[in-house]
Amino acid sequence: MDVPADMVAEESGPGAQNSPYQLRRKSLLPKRTAACPAKTNMEGASTSATEDFGHRAKRARVSGKSQDLPAAPAEHYLEEKLPDEVVLKIFSYLLEQDLCRAACVCKRFSELANDPILWKRLYMDVFEYTRPMMHPEAGKFFQINPEEYEQPNPWKESFQQLYKGAHVKTGFAEHFYSNPARYKGRENMLYYDTIEDALGGVQEAHFDGLIFVHSGVYTDEWIYIESPITMIGAAPGKVADKVIIENTRDSTFVFMEGSEDAYVGYMTIKFNPDDKSAQHHNAHHCLEITVNCSPSIDHCIIRSTCTVGSAVCVSGQGACPTIKHCNISDCENVGLYITDHAQGIYEDNEISNNALAGIWVKNHGNPIIRRNHIHHGRDVGVFTFDHGMFIENKIYANNFAGVQTLSIALSSLLFPTFYITCGGVYIFGDGRGLIEGNDIYGNALAGIQIRTNSCPIVRHNKIHDGQHGGIYVHEKGQGVIEENEVYSNTLAGVWVTTGSTPVLRRNRIHSGKQVGVYFYDNGHGVLEDNDIYNHMYSGVQIRTGSNPKIRRNKIWGGQNGGILVYNSEGGGIMCHHDVICGCFIPGI
Repeated sequence: MDVPADMVAEESGPGAQNSPYQLRRKSLLPKRTAACPAKTNMEGASTSATEDFGHRAKRARVSGKSQDLPAAPAEHYLEEKLPDEVVLKIFSYLLEQDLCRAACVCKRFSELANDPILWKRLYMDVFEYTRPMMHPEAGKFFQINPEEYEQPNPWKESFQQLYKGAHVKTGFAEHFYSNPARYKGRENMLYYDTIEDALGGVQEAHFDGLIFVHSGVYTDEWIYIESPITMIGAAPGKVADKVIIENTRDSTFVFMEGSEDAYVGYMTIKFNPDDKSAQHHNAHHCLEITVNCSPSIDHCIIRSTCTVGSAVCVSGQGACPTIKHCNISDCENVGLYITDHAQGIYEDNEISNNALAGIWVKNHGNPIIRRNHIHHGRDVGVFTFDHGMFIENKIYANNFAGVQTLSIALSSLLFPTFYITCGGVYIFGDGRGLIEGNDIYGNALAGIQIRTNSCPIVRHNKIHDGQHGGIYVHEKGQGVIEENEVYSNTLAGVWVTTGSTPVLRRNRIHSGKQVGVYFYDNGHGVLEDNDIYNHMYSGVQIRTGSNPKIRRNKIWGGQNGGILVYNSEGGGIMCHHDVICGCFIPGI
């Protein structure tokens, strides 16, 4: 191919050896002149310019419309001929702001500068996450799998969402400020050595309040939060396992008035005192949430080795946190303590293996407790004196009771599962409440126990395979027990005794290993519209001064009779066509 003389002169002229564009070309284009721009296949190509990526000719205006002039040969080569691998290698040395500027040069650079691998490298260097942490709105964080995300570059999207914030790690500040050239263009990022220093930066308005706490153990810092800060762990892999904040002398986190929209997430929070039984630690906790604040605690691991107090304490009027996706386990005291008119939403948590109650509600506390797993407690699963709603929880394998409700409590227990406990649900001391839609089974004692003037509503439950009776009503217990299925219990399906007067209505009570319904020792009440069948003994047994009203029931399949009455004091009223059939000995 013949090369024009002026091109040869330009290539071989002064400074040619130092030109950054002495690269191999497939072809050389004629030199452009001001008088007559050469027509090439580059005409019409993108000509957006930045000072970092070469000089472009000025546009000529023709017929009122702008028309791009052809690019210079070196510019043409960089934009269109240089292999993608080489461009990506060059881009890999750029920080995020320079990479965004490069993307403005042309369409090809825009595509290459948005390569997910480039942004993943930058992202992990800044935030450490091995999966993008999305932050679409205040108080909401979640990690995603990049290959399942609908957008092509979740690393860049997350980078933009998290960009303005402060970073905490021992030695960070010195490294950052000792290398200004390395971090040029990252003026929006601040670096601190301690969490206390970062909180001080928020108070002095150095940044908006987004704090990233990086991998490490942070011990005995005084973390008192009284502004709507956001603090989140930043680490590879399982984030909460790598970011550990602990205190040995005082509460690890204290939320005070003014922190109503604060967020803390993705970290391990410990209270680990040297003297684990010191009485003054009764007021110290992993998390202490006080009056008039409603922070969000999300995806945290919460542990306390102190034998007094609780791991989480929510106390006072207006204390209304949201605690979700947390693990409150292996504590040597109460897991979650809600008291003194405190409220809040507690959902999707794992609460297990705590020495005392998993959840304790007291002194007019009124929480909403939803979709939690409360299990393997060394004491009670849930211990409530007062109000509250318990919705769709699984409460099982606790050494004492799944739920204890005391002192005129008005709890609602909707759709939890209670199983493999010493006693499933205990209601006494004038207890009230709604127990609905639960699966209660495998208990060592009664699945539901109602006593001492308690009067709950028990309905739509399955109570089965207990090592004792299904429902035990005693000591003047009351209540409405309706539309439950009670079956395959070792002792009676329902026991009514010692002056109790429940109403049992429209239940299926069957396949028990002894009696279906057992009234004794002045057990009274109403038994109506039930289906009672296939028991090893009689369907209904009445004895020792008991006088229930029995009407409109279907009682069948009992191997020892339909209704069996013992002793002259026992009796009862049977009316309205009770159907008694299919028994091996006479019906009554």
